[in-house]
Amino acid sequence: QVQLVESGGGLVQPGGSLRLSCAASGSIFSRYAMNWYHQTPGKQRDWVATITSGGTIGYADSVKGRFTISRDEAKNTVYLQMTSLRPEDTGVYYCNAREALIGYWGQGTQVTVSS
Repeated sequence: QVQLVESGGGLVQPGGSLRLSCAASGSIFSRYAMNWYHQTPGKQRDWVATITSGGTIGYADSVKGRFTISRDEAKNTVYLQMTSLRPEDTGVYYCNAREALIGYWGQGTQVTVSS
C-alpha cells in the first residue's frame, strides 16, 4: 500500500507562484509513475503532469511553460512548481502514483487563484 500526502496549496494572486509537494510512504519512484491532477467542483479530474519511473516528463498543454514537475528521491517527494498562475488553475490538486493498472491517490490540496 502506497500512501501519498499533498501539501503546499493556498490562496495566491493571479500571476503568482506556489509549490505543491507530495510525500510518498517509501521509495516508490523506481516503480511508479508520479502524476498530478487538477479537479474543480462538478468536473472530472484532469491530468496535469507526469514524471515516469525513468524520469520522462510530460505536461498538459494548459500548463506547459508554467508548471514544472520534479522529484527528490532522497525525500520520497514529488513537487509541482506552479508559476504564472491563472484563475482557471483554481481547484484541488491530487498526487497519483501509478504502475500499470495499480494506482494510489493522495487526499488533495486546494489551490485558489484570486485577487
